[in-house]
Amino acid sequence: MLTKEKILNIAAQKDKIFTRDLVKMFDVSRQYVNSLIADLVKDEKLVKLGSTRKAFYVLPEYAQKHQEIYPQRYHTTLNNSALEEHKVLNQIEQTFPLLKILPENIKSIFTYAFSEMLNNAIEHSTSIRIGIEVAIQGGVLSFVVKDSGIGVFRNVKKKRKLKSEDEAIQDLMKGKTTTMPKSHSGEGIFFTSKAGDLFILDSFGRQLIVNNRIPDIFVNKTKKIKRGTKVVFKIDVSSQQHLEELFQQYTNQTKDSDYGFDKTMIQVKLYTLGGVHISRSQARRILAGLEKFKVIVFDFNKVPVVGQAFADEIFRVFHNKHPKIILETQNMNEGVKFMVERAKNYD
Repeated sequence: MLTKEKILNIAAQKDKIFTRDLVKMFDVSRQYVNSLIADLVKDEKLVKLGSTRKAFYVLPEYAQKHQEIYPQRYHTTLNNSALEEHKVLNQIEQTFPLLKILPENIKSIFTYAFSEMLNNAIEHSTSIRIGIEVAIQGGVLSFVVKDSGIGVFRNVKKKRKLKSEDEAIQDLMKGKTTTMPKSHSGEGIFFTSKAGDLFILDSFGRQLIVNNRIPDIFVNKTKKIKRGTKVVFKIDVSSQQHLEELFQQYTNQTKDSDYGFDKTMIQVKLYTLGGVHISRSQARRILAGLEKFKVIVFDFNKVPVVGQAFADEIFRVFHNKHPKIILETQNMNEGVKFMVERAKNYD
């Protein structure tokens, strides 16, 4: 009589087992074999590879040593009707088992980042269909979520009544920016952009690139117009990044903190006008919405100079209005540092 134990013993001897072979070997029904194997897969004692009648099964130990047997890429197109992220994730894991043997920190980052980006497409894009792709190649885990909807930058611009899509990009990188404030906190893009090695948002000729390996942020105008939104995320599977540590960098930063996400980092160069940050109005654009935070870090990387009015608006006027908010700076050259310190010390 065929039992689960016998199936495991056969798998250990033959490496790969097929349902049809067990049916012939033990003269039992395919349904009976499928039932036993389904239980073993559910209990993670067997790993399923392939689909339908071409499917075969191996022991987890064999799969770990022979990762070449796994498919390297998964892709599908979903109808955006009653979609739920956790069900999509479960389907991906079932048909793309390489995800199951990733290090726990990488698996957690993928689950969070993919779920957030898929949720954005489901709830914000108004797209009828959503394409997804997940791949592990050359030691790099990547995913793509793309739709043909309203476009992330255009949507934020419209809902928040901003002047341009560039302003929408600026707001997205502050965090807490959402077009549905009653049901979303606006944290998803902010944390996802920092969780991996590379994050790209491409929509209607605008491309936001966050390269955390350098680290640096770029905003490009593209010749090829992408209708809707395309999200690209990449992370090395050997990365030591941990999602919990990332959250800790931006949450509960002060003793009187009463809500999680209370720290943000501002890339000042994103607000450039003619290569120089000089005006009070530029500073006010940067400061818009930052009163929500308790710690603000201003990163002046690749900012050659700032004007007196610009520095004064942030480090004197804003600080006097919100004295409990901690303002921090980094990557200042001597000229920028002089203006900032002058504003801080102005009586």
